[in-house]
Amino acid sequence: MAGCAATAACCMFVLRGSEAFEALDGIGGDRSGPAPAAAVDAPDPGRVLQIVAHPDDDLYFMNPDLRYSIAAGHPVTTVYLTAGEADGINATEGKQASTPPNKPAYAEARQNGIRAAYAQMATGDRGSAWKRTVVPTLGGGHAEVDVLVAKPEVNLVWLQLREAGTVYDSAPDSLHGLWDGKTAALGAQLSSGTPVKQRFSYSKDQVVRTLVGVLEQYRPTTVRAQDPTPGRFPDTKKYTDHQDHFYGARFVQAALAAYAKDVDAKDRPHFAVQNYVGYFNGSLPSALGPDEAREKLDILGTYAWLDKQNHCGSNAGCGDLKIADHPAGNGWTSTVNYARGTGTSWLTSDKEHGLWAFKVLDGQVALWHRSGPIGAWSGPRLLPGTGMDPGVATVTLPDGRIGAFGTRTSFGARPSDYRREVVYAVQKGPGTEEFGDWQSLGTPETADENWTSDISGPAVAVDGSGQLAAYVRDGAGSLRGRVQLAGGGWGPWASYGGADLHGTPVTATDGAGRRMVFAATTKSVVGWTQPKPGAPLGPATPTGLPDTTLPLTAEGREGGVRLWFRKPGSGNVRTALVTGEGGLKVNHLTDLGGLQGFGSVTASGHVLAGRSAGGLLGAGLGEGRPWERSPLMFVGAPSSAVTGRNTVSLAVVGLDARLYVTSSADDADAHLAPWLPVGPRNAAPPAAAR
Repeated sequence: MAGCAATAACCMFVLRGSEAFEALDGIGGDRSGPAPAAAVDAPDPGRVLQIVAHPDDDLYFMNPDLRYSIAAGHPVTTVYLTAGEADGINATEGKQASTPPNKPAYAEARQNGIRAAYAQMATGDRGSAWKRTVVPTLGGGHAEVDVLVAKPEVNLVWLQLREAGTVYDSAPDSLHGLWDGKTAALGAQLSSGTPVKQRFSYSKDQVVRTLVGVLEQYRPTTVRAQDPTPGRFPDTKKYTDHQDHFYGARFVQAALAAYAKDVDAKDRPHFAVQNYVGYFNGSLPSALGPDEAREKLDILGTYAWLDKQNHCGSNAGCGDLKIADHPAGNGWTSTVNYARGTGTSWLTSDKEHGLWAFKVLDGQVALWHRSGPIGAWSGPRLLPGTGMDPGVATVTLPDGRIGAFGTRTSFGARPSDYRREVVYAVQKGPGTEEFGDWQSLGTPETADENWTSDISGPAVAVDGSGQLAAYVRDGAGSLRGRVQLAGGGWGPWASYGGADLHGTPVTATDGAGRRMVFAATTKSVVGWTQPKPGAPLGPATPTGLPDTTLPLTAEGREGGVRLWFRKPGSGNVRTALVTGEGGLKVNHLTDLGGLQGFGSVTASGHVLAGRSAGGLLGAGLGEGRPWERSPLMFVGAPSSAVTGRNTVSLAVVGLDARLYVTSSADDADAHLAPWLPVGPRNAAPPAAAR
C-alpha cells in the first residue's frame, strides 16, 4: 500500500490500530531496523515468508527448505489461506465412519498440529509456548498471528478462509470460485480455538489486499509459494494438484505484483520467489536421501499427533489424525521439487571475461555486471518489464550480444485472460548494460483452461550455423520449440514429440555445432539432436539413462554434450557424455558422489556445485578433491561460468535476495575464494524512515 509513512496503523499488515501493532512488534521483535554489516562469508539470513493453502502444505511440499531456514535462525513466517477444515472429521481411517463431523474443531486440531511441528523444528520441544494475537487485516477481516515465544522470529498467520473440500470437482465457494467470479465473497471458517471471534468474508480484491498487507508487515526477501500452473493429467484431464493449492498461488502472484507496484522499492527490500510442486511429487522419483526423508517424516509425525498425548490441552485434539495412518502422504516426505527456477545458465561471461548475472527480483529481471576479470560489480538493476516468473536462461549470440529468456505471467481483465508466455530481451550491443524491450514468443498453449498455462521455462542455444532456438515443455508433457529465422523473425511453435516430460528441458551444442535437447521423464531422460547445424531436430530418442530427480544440466564439452543430474533417493550427482554423430548415443554413466542434497547442479570447467544436505552450497573442485560446503543458503539454482583459461566463477542468490559470487582456479590448490556479496545489503528501512 502506497504512502505508509506516518502511522503504525499503516505500517503492518493489520493496518488498523496501534495497539495490535505494538503487541505484535513486542512479541515478534523489531523487523524493521537496519541489520549489522556482514562479513563476506556470513550473508544476511534474509526474511522468509511462505504462503500456502492448507495447514500441512508447507510440511509436505516446502520441507526440508523450511526446516533448514528455521534451524539457521532465519526469520520465518508462514501464512495459511484456508482453515483446512475438509469434512470436519479428525479421526484415523478406521474411526472416521463413527466420528461426527466438526469443522471448527478439525481446523483447530490442524492448527495445534502445525504449532507443534514448528515448535519441534525450532526448539526441539513440540509443547513450546506460543503467543496468539488477533489482528485486523487490510482486506477488512481479522487474522490470528501466532509467535513462538522461545523463538519469536517464527510466526504463523491464519487467514481461516473456507477451503474447497474437493481436489478437482467444482466448488464455487472456494478460492477457485472466488478467482473465477463464481462467488462474490468467500467466508471464513474459524477454528474452535482461535482468538478471532469476528465473522467476515473477502472478495477477490480483498484477499489480494490482505496478502499485500502481510507483505508490507513482514517485508520478506524470499517468498515461498505453491505452483500456480501445475497442469493436468493427459489421460483424465484432472488437475495434477489440489485446486486450492494453485488458485491460492495465483492469489499470491497477484498480491506480489500489487506489492511490487504499490510499495516503492526504497520502502521495502527486493524479494525473490520460489514455487514448489505439490501432489504430483508422489509420481516423481524421490529427491531426498534417506536421512533427509526421515527428518521430514518425523516432522509430519508430530503434526499427525502420532503419540496421542494431549500436549496442547485442547479437546479438539493436538494434530491431524486424518494422516496418522500414512503421514508420508503419497510419498511426499521423500521428495521436494521446485516448479520453476531450476535452470543454471543465468550467469554468463563475455569475451573480456566479464560476468553477467540475471535473476528475477520483485517480478522483474535483475541484472548484475562485472566488467573484465577484476572489474567492479554493478547492480542489481531491474530491467523494465513486470510479471516475470522465477528463472532466466541466457545465451550468447554470434555477434557477442547476450540474450535473456524467461516466462511472463499476465492476468488480464477476466479470469480466462490468465496466461504465461515466453519472452526475451537482447543486449543493445556487446558489453553494454542496456537491453532492448522484452519481446514475446507467445505460448504453445491456446488457453489456460486446457493445461493451466503449464509451460516450463525456456531452454535456449545457438547452433554451429548461428541459428537460435528456444524450447519448452508444454502442458501435455511434450517438447515444443521456436527457431529464429534468417531475417530475425521466428518460426511457429513446432512439436517435437516426447511424452511424460517433466521439469524444464536443457540444451547445448556439441563439438560439431549440433544442438541437442534433453528432458527428464518419471523414468528416464529423452533426447533430441540435429543431424547437422541448421537442420531441424531429429525425433525424440530414449537415452537409456536411469531415472533422475528431474533437474538436468547440459554443457558442450569433450566433443559431445555432458549431462549432470541427481540419483533418486540419494542426492549423489551423476554424469554421462552424449554424442550426436550418427544419432544420439549415451556413453558411460558415472556417479560422482557429493554431499547429498537435492535440486539442480551447475557445472563449468573443474567446478561442480549444488545444494547439499542442510541447504548449504556444496562444491566439487575436481576429481580426487574433497567436496567443500559453503555457508550459503540460496534461492533456486546456482550458476557458474568460465572466466579465464583456468578460472571458474560461481554465483547464487541468497535468501536475502542478494547476489553472492566466488571463484576457483584449477590448480594444485583448487579451492573456493571467499564469497563476495554484490551491491548493498538488502535490508528493510528503519520504521521511522517509512
